[in-house]
Amino acid sequence: MEPALNIGVRLKEIREEKGLSQRELAARAGMTNGAISMIEQDKTSPSVSSLKRILDGIPMSLSQFFGEVEGKTEAKYFYTRDEMTELSPRDLGLGGNARCLSLRQIGDAAQHSLQVLYETYAPGADTGPEMLSHESEEAGIVISGTIEITVGNQVRVLHPGDGYLFDSRLPHSFKNAGDTDCVIVSACTPPTF
Repeated sequence: MEPALNIGVRLKEIREEKGLSQRELAARAGMTNGAISMIEQDKTSPSVSSLKRILDGIPMSLSQFFGEVEGKTEAKYFYTRDEMTELSPRDLGLGGNARCLSLRQIGDAAQHSLQVLYETYAPGADTGPEMLSHESEEAGIVISGTIEITVGNQVRVLHPGDGYLFDSRLPHSFKNAGDTDCVIVSACTPPTF
């Protein structure tokens, strides 16, 4: 198993590669430069939605932030559970209920036009206090447990076998209000999450 990614160090490296000051990135993300500084120093951990907002200011997707480029020498078509890229907090130190969330991506979405995720939400897990929004469409099917999904002003609790499909530009969020893990298999195209 690979060592956990240091979110603060990675964010600082990317910000500096892009030639952005903390103040400029904070303005783009609608946050204070103090908040960016605290994250970069690992004094605080962002929720999934907060990190997404920061990365939108770069711009960069969560997939690009956490992903590794697939090998160029030989095409890769199959992935074991251990080869999926973790895009979320479970072992990455993101704050709040995000620690109970796992978003595992098949392959490097930056190399494809489709992003597929195996999502696990522990009881109480959510995508953060801010609604998510990104340039794509997404769909998913609940495999086990229940999930409360908000899209725009609509809220629905989905059960095993239920699914969803919506324009990801609409503000949306996910929360497991149940008492067991919820597992979802989802897809997003183009990959912008």
